[in-house]
Amino acid sequence: MSARPFAGGRLVIASHNAGKVREIGELLAPFGAEVVSAGALGLPEPEETGSTFAENAELKALAAARAAGLPALADDSGLAVDVLMGAPGIYSARWAGPAKDFGHAMKKIQEQMGEDSNRAAQFVCALALAWPDGHVETFEGTIEGVLVWPPRGDKGFGYDPMFQPNGHSVTFAEMPAAHKHAISHRAEAFHKLVAACFRPDGANG
Repeated sequence: MSARPFAGGRLVIASHNAGKVREIGELLAPFGAEVVSAGALGLPEPEETGSTFAENAELKALAAARAAGLPALADDSGLAVDVLMGAPGIYSARWAGPAKDFGHAMKKIQEQMGEDSNRAAQFVCALALAWPDGHVETFEGTIEGVLVWPPRGDKGFGYDPMFQPNGHSVTFAEMPAAHKHAISHRAEAFHKLVAACFRPDGANG
């Protein structure tokens, strides 16, 4: 069964994270989507009660689509650390606390890892595109890497300063945005989403 295409026009990014909205907006620029954030529309943030990235992305996308009466795209992503049994995982944002202090969150990860030599971690992203009638399409991407300490770089957001993707000598936060967009977990999920639901230059339908 083929995926439902996005027909162009306004698209809600179901996030109040300015960095995430900016990154997704840049990725969507060639596809005729008039992007507006859930925050700009005054939409509430739904409680993330799912047990997986995909479940949380779907509930956020559906809540925004129904509230706005527009198609909505939600991202649920996070960092999964091998020696922490996949933590912080779906709780990645919550580890940063109400103040969204990712410096504190990164320090917490470093402290919990202790002296373990296994620094392997993955960034995981689930993207869900939902419509007001309840239809939803979901796509996932993953990138493998290692965690560095101390954090490096001032680009990106979240845990980017401590994540160095495999095959690279710099962290996500040291990369130009275009480079990160080309290789990230979000890019992998986005490529799957675009192949299924979007056409270039807004020629959707």
